[in-house]
Amino acid sequence: MSAQGAAEGCAAAAPSPRTAANGRRPGTQPFAAAPAPMAARSRIRPAARMNAPLPVPPPQAPAAPGTPSRPPAALVALHWLTVAAVIAAAAVILLRGEISGRAVKQWLLDGHRHFGLLVLALLCLRIGLRLRLAATCRAAGTGPLARMERIAAAITHAALYASLLALPLLGWALSDALAKPVHLFGVALPSLVEPDPDLADALQAWHLDAAWALLALAALHAGAALWHHFVRRDEVLRNMLRARRPR
Repeated sequence: MSAQGAAEGCAAAAPSPRTAANGRRPGTQPFAAAPAPMAARSRIRPAARMNAPLPVPPPQAPAAPGTPSRPPAALVALHWLTVAAVIAAAAVILLRGEISGRAVKQWLLDGHRHFGLLVLALLCLRIGLRLRLAATCRAAGTGPLARMERIAAAITHAALYASLLALPLLGWALSDALAKPVHLFGVALPSLVEPDPDLADALQAWHLDAAWALLALAALHAGAALWHHFVRRDEVLRNMLRARRPR
């Protein structure tokens, strides 16, 4: 091969001055992959979040033996409505004895009867709801102390319910015995007894005795709740102040 042919071959193999050593022209950007569209990225991110492990809540500590369960919200509401109705009925009848004026005294007596009938209606709702939710309302706990507490609470509740039932019915019968029909929001209620002055005297005494019995049982009930709160330091009173929410 001649010197001229070798020079021509070297010139053909040498890169062009407009071409860089990597095969690209000077000033051009290197090739890069196109970014993924926003829709594709939005489809990828939720999938990553869905595949992420869910946080596991810490395990709850088991309830201590003898700890009562929180009552349902409906029972707590009926409990405090009954308390308010009993206080209102007592306040109205006590105020009636301090006020003169026949029309006002009659208006207060009608209010006393209405609150008494409201107590009776709330009691029926409470009994029906407790029978329906008997398993939920049953207090938890084991051991002789918790068992004796459950027995004492059951006896107290039964006596309270008996007083709340007897007191309005005795007042209703007393009004009938005095030939004063009972009205509820303008509707006359059926008579329980016939007019009888002697029976009215007896019913009035029984009605007053039932009121004192209810007052004593309410004081015992409140004292037991305070004993649980300040002496035993359990959740009995707190559970009646913050009811369990239905799930």
